[in-house]
Amino acid sequence: MDGSPLDESPLDVNAVATDPGTPGLPGLPTIDALEQRLEGVSYFADRSLSTAIFLSLRLQRPLFLEGEAGVGKTEVAKVLARLLDRRLIRLQCYEGLDVSSAVYEWDYSRQMLEIRLLEAEGGVGRTVSREEARRDLFSEDFLLKRPLLQAVAVEEAGEPAPVLLIDELDRADEEFEAFLLEVLSDFQVTVPEIGTLRAEEPPIVVITSNRTREIHDALRRRCLYHWIDYPPYDKELRIVEAKVPEAAEALAGEVVRFVQELRGAELYKRPGVAETLDWLRALVALDRETLTPKTIDATLGVLLKYQDDIEQVRDTGIERLLGHAEAGG
Repeated sequence: MDGSPLDESPLDVNAVATDPGTPGLPGLPTIDALEQRLEGVSYFADRSLSTAIFLSLRLQRPLFLEGEAGVGKTEVAKVLARLLDRRLIRLQCYEGLDVSSAVYEWDYSRQMLEIRLLEAEGGVGRTVSREEARRDLFSEDFLLKRPLLQAVAVEEAGEPAPVLLIDELDRADEEFEAFLLEVLSDFQVTVPEIGTLRAEEPPIVVITSNRTREIHDALRRRCLYHWIDYPPYDKELRIVEAKVPEAAEALAGEVVRFVQELRGAELYKRPGVAETLDWLRALVALDRETLTPKTIDATLGVLLKYQDDIEQVRDTGIERLLGHAEAGG
């Protein structure tokens, strides 16, 4: 092998060497090394996702992940923060998200207190000029940094750039998406009273979307893209065995087969891996070692989140679905 980034030769995953092309990152010279490190923290990525993560780190480009809820998109950012020993900054998107919640706002209560203190000491315009007071009141001491500004303006000297998770961007308004595009272009934020704050090192950015609406092409072009699908049986079984090791082996296999069967049904919201894990943990808490129709019926509310879906499963026949799942296994 020639040692290029796509060299798939085995590596010592405990080796630590800085990649000269990506300052501050640990030794991840190949995709294989990244995959092994991910598996070491129980995140089982397929080759295409590992490649997307690897290239995002190597090229210092935001990683845009789409897929159904519960398939592990958010977990990618959390795992990267752990692997790279970086601070994780999370911006949870929602309808009506604005600059004051996402970027910065002024601490008005502290500013008012400062004004009263200045007045008590002789008043603005006497011991302190209006210009001096304005400069003091609109300094970084009174600036409340929200997630985007925290990711750009790292406060601790020598602290590496954080992992910035922009979660469920599709829930935010298009106006905020346009503003985000500007931030991601130059990794800088302008505060009119202070000036422009720039990132010395770009943060590692992971953007997720459940595709409740389409994200604009202009933002997609700034990112590397990957769709995370529901995992096949073997991969999901590895996940649940790693995440819920206390579950009986037979029960884990039955749960994964049943969930896989449900994903083929006509449901409003198919269960993701997160629901599989929740359901298995619930069954362990109930001291179950095998699936029965009665147990499934009693715990469907853990696995499915809409009453119409629960009724659909019951109408289809839990015993029938369980039989198909067992036959498929």
